[in-house]
Amino acid sequence: QRRVREAVVSTQSTGDDLFLESFEIADVKTTLKGDHLARAIGRIAGKGGRTKYTIENVTKTRIVLADSKIHILGSFQNMRIARTAICNLILGSPPAKVYGKMRTVASRMSERF
Repeated sequence: QRRVREAVVSTQSTGDDLFLESFEIADVKTTLKGDHLARAIGRIAGKGGRTKYTIENVTKTRIVLADSKIHILGSFQNMRIARTAICNLILGSPPAKVYGKMRTVASRMSERF
């Protein structure tokens, strides 16, 4: 709860409308249990939190990992890009492939506006 509040405060300076989306890893892939669930959480976080920070920086969102729950804060479209990247990681896509797709979509979004 506290981490979600801190993330809201850190993203309020963007000027966009802020949205919060919360979901559980089990909502994406129901068969993950035990070590497999822990591995999925680790894939989202990445080594030293690097994967999570990359997704946050590319999509201009804030991501809070709370056990098997994931909270994403940001503008609606940016949040959608981050959610897709996180879901692909949960489903087993290699991080490099997820980064490439995410950057392509984010750059297309910035060209549109």
